Amino acid sequence: MWAVLPDRAPDLQEQLDAAIVELGSPPDLAVSLVDLHAPARYAASQDQRIFYAASLPKLGILLAAFAAMRDRKLQRGAAIDASLTRMIRFSSNADASRLIQTLGFAYIARTLAAYGLDSGLWVGKAYGPSGYRRHVEFWRTEPASGEWHAADTLQLARFFWLLDAGCLVDASSCRAMKRILAEPGTSEYFVAGLRALGVRGIHRKFGAYGTIHGDAVLVEDAGRRYIAAALVTSNDGPALLSALIQRLHQIVLVRH
Repeated sequence: MWAVLPDRAPDLQEQLDAAIVELGSPPDLAVSLVDLHAPARYAASQDQRIFYAASLPKLGILLAAFAAMRDRKLQRGAAIDASLTRMIRFSSNADASRLIQTLGFAYIARTLAAYGLDSGLWVGKAYGPSGYRRHVEFWRTEPASGEWHAADTLQLARFFWLLDAGCLVDASSCRAMKRILAEPGTSEYFVAGLRALGVRGIHRKFGAYGTIHGDAVLVEDAGRRYIAAALVTSNDGPALLSALIQRLHQIVLVRH
């Protein structure tokens, strides 16, 4: 039952559409929203549009690392935990690239495919300055978009949906991944908007490069629980995503 997100809920979809209109209907904005209160509901806009996603696919490296620990290909310890934490909270490219070299691109891709995430979450090259060791830094571009690091909001939302359900690797690994995703190390995008509302229970990964901006969160705050993911191409990306998450938070608030 946890393999797929809920069907789109007409009432939630109407509210999401209205929120996007309030923001000026940006043409290059993709959004997914999952209200986790039973019965869970889903709404989205352009959720299968694939973007260059910068650091958001580091979620795939995080998942593959925990799968490798389960498979006894990687030994968990303080150094690995610290590396994963820097990669997620502070978006460390150096840690991401070291983990890619340890795990291998193919292993990361197989792990994502095992959960059906590979259609919208892709790690095809190392992070940071590239070119001097092409045989280990580059693998394959995402088939549909040709991007090296790609994502869509559908699979970003599904990552957090499966994480919340305890279905990524195992329940213990999900709890550990949630701890790493908590306490964001940067405060832009969704985090800025949520903290302005006094929200603190945030599990999050963001990505940005040039005019491309993205964020994905699992929010657990004062009994309210939801997942939101967005990708946008815009010069006003930080402010747009901050305003968007405040509207999404209010949509969930209205119901509860």
